Amino acid sequence: MIEGYLVEYMYVWALLAMGIVCGVAPLLISVFFAPRHLYQKTRETYECGMDPYGTAWNIRFDISYYLYALIFLAFDVDVLYLFPVATAFDKVSAARGISEIMIFVGILSLAIVYAWVKGVFTWPNRRKAY
Repeated sequence: MIEGYLVEYMYVWALLAMGIVCGVAPLLISVFFAPRHLYQKTRETYECGMDPYGTAWNIRFDISYYLYALIFLAFDVDVLYLFPVATAFDKVSAARGISEIMIFVGILSLAIVYAWVKGVFTWPNRRKAY
């Protein structure tokens, strides 16, 4: 009986040790393999190899960007609610499950249509900051 508990604790300790190793290993690898020489431009923001212009405080995003992100987040999370319905297909009739999915997706589609009518998906022309 005690050996069974010891084996279970061995699994816990082994997984804990593996977690610590997997957390510390990237830090040690970056310390050993990172370039040692510093350039003058290391204090600037890296933008895909291009020279940055302006500061981060000068960049303002339009509200439509945030609305678009919120709609994506809502649909991304709501898709998770479709998985329990899909797993319960064998417990309910197919017509009921499909009708529930259609109602759910229909309500989500109404949210997209509402956002489209409000003009969330029309992006304004941006001026270049120089």
